[in-house]
Amino acid sequence: MTEADGPRPIVRGFYERRTGSIQYVASCPRTRRCAIIDPVLDFDEKSGATATRCADEILAYVRAEGLSVEWILDTHPHADHFSAARYLKERTGAPTAIGERVVEVQKLWKAIYGFVDLPTDGSQWDRTFAEGDAFSVGEVPARVLFSPGHTLASVTYVIGDAAFVHDTLFMPDSGTARADFPGGSAAALWRSIQAILALAGETRVFTGHDYRPGGREARWESTVAEQRARNTHIVAARTESDFVRIREERDATLPMPKLILHALQVNIRGGGLPEPEANGRRYLKFPLDALEGAAWE
Repeated sequence: MTEADGPRPIVRGFYERRTGSIQYVASCPRTRRCAIIDPVLDFDEKSGATATRCADEILAYVRAEGLSVEWILDTHPHADHFSAARYLKERTGAPTAIGERVVEVQKLWKAIYGFVDLPTDGSQWDRTFAEGDAFSVGEVPARVLFSPGHTLASVTYVIGDAAFVHDTLFMPDSGTARADFPGGSAAALWRSIQAILALAGETRVFTGHDYRPGGREARWESTVAEQRARNTHIVAARTESDFVRIREERDATLPMPKLILHALQVNIRGGGLPEPEANGRRYLKFPLDALEGAAWE
């Protein structure tokens, strides 16, 4: 079965301004079943407060459109926001999923955090997808592309004619995602991008972030053809070695995301917050000097 064998999914993006993240609902127009992709759990690092405003906005849309949630999908363990996958599973009963290489990310960050008891088998999700795995959203066929580079575990979900690429490609005027996190690789990112650009030119490309360059309005949809022709990093780097040089030079100037050490301890647990301690409060664990060589702001 190919993407053309099913209906074209309806895609609604939800822009989260604090982190520049885009969350998605992709739905089947025939069955009204849907997948929620990369949902955000609100977090304020200054006060330590969490909230479910973003996830509740998605649930309100699902109710208003008469949709049934079939999947809750994360493209990778995010470094800049908490995942709302666990919260949405509790509200909808839908299974959660991520790429199977998440186990490598869990092992890496388990060591950084010193989480002795953390299971590193992906059991925090209901399903872990391998390269080429097929599933469906209603009658819309879907498949998984393994897209490492930004992280060891990143995947692209191709749902009908829509590719959810998160941190591989940004909008053409913004280039590509960084590859300097622990486990990242600019060379692997280049190869992942080439696999995405090999999709049909009319394939819709939905990014996971937009930082509104030049103060323009947030945008998150392009096509494979537009990315091939206009993406600033792809046009500038015609070879893998060119891309690695451009990407690594750029990454060396970037400070770490402000929430990386906050978010990953939640996201390697499938969006599960730390268990309450004896006083009923939850605590994040914050390792010092864990990311050596990171640029300072």
